[in-house]
Amino acid sequence: MKHLTVKEKENEAFEKMKPAFHYKNAMAAPKMKKAVVNVGTGTAMKKDKNKNEAIGDRLAKITGQKVALRGAKQSIASFKIRQGDPVGIVVTLRGKRMYVFLDKLLNIGLPRTKDFRGVDRKAVDNIGNLTLGIKEHTIFPETADEDIKDVFGMSITLVSTARNQKEGLAFFELLGVPFKKE
Repeated sequence: MKHLTVKEKENEAFEKMKPAFHYKNAMAAPKMKKAVVNVGTGTAMKKDKNKNEAIGDRLAKITGQKVALRGAKQSIASFKIRQGDPVGIVVTLRGKRMYVFLDKLLNIGLPRTKDFRGVDRKAVDNIGNLTLGIKEHTIFPETADEDIKDVFGMSITLVSTARNQKEGLAFFELLGVPFKKE
């Protein structure tokens, strides 16, 4: 049996969702817009100046794209953060890189997650986007064994053109997202 990529599954989604959602043409069916990968580094950069750089390098290897540092929006004295201090790293993937990353996430990353029982259906919000929290970056094959000492988590948001939660759930299920059995 031939393995279908996420892009091919997205193209088949129209035919499978057409009867349930009464689409007139393929342009009405949901499509993937972008995948956003966030890593919050917080105040770790105060202790170790190279921490953000190391996390950025690993995230760039995983996603295949250069990362962008995000600064604090406002100063918070109790956290010892000044406005503009780097507190996170973000990568926004579109097009071919997004599909390559999604294939890697769905076929390699999630199955390698420790004690993985499926994605909760509540992870799809009311406007049809899916947000996943990953505790360890080591589930991706690009991470070497020496990276184990500085393990970080990430948030992955898959943004689609689905109009509501029901449509989003059906779309992500057809893409191959392993949801929990109800």
